[in-house]
Amino acid sequence: MREKMTMKEAKSGKLNAQQHQQHENGHFSPFQFVKLLDPEASLDKDQLGDVLHWIRQVVALFCGLLWGAIPVAGGIWIFIFLAISTGIIYGYYAMILKIDEEEFGGHATLLQEGLFASITLFLLAWILVYSLAHF
Repeated sequence: MREKMTMKEAKSGKLNAQQHQQHENGHFSPFQFVKLLDPEASLDKDQLGDVLHWIRQVVALFCGLLWGAIPVAGGIWIFIFLAISTGIIYGYYAMILKIDEEEFGGHATLLQEGLFASITLFLLAWILVYSLAHF
């Protein structure tokens, strides 16, 4: 019985050491919502890019589902989505985080983070919901 506990402890210790090593290498970091809204938090370029990417994906899914359920049609709604999505991203990094965009490659780099994937997700959700709900 003592041997099993020792093996479990060894495995647990090894797992904690691996997690700590991954955390130090920057490959694994605990997710904290408070950090996302704190202007004093230090985000590196990859972390900020990931956050902007996923915010854009959530906005794309929400708008795609809403546009499909309401039933709106026409190309103007794609531009409205782009304006909403870009406005939210700009507001997040410029007004909430108050970062110096030049440290992260400028406005163009930050504003295009996750853009093409979000357009794809937006169109997919919009077309599927519109087609399934209204035909």
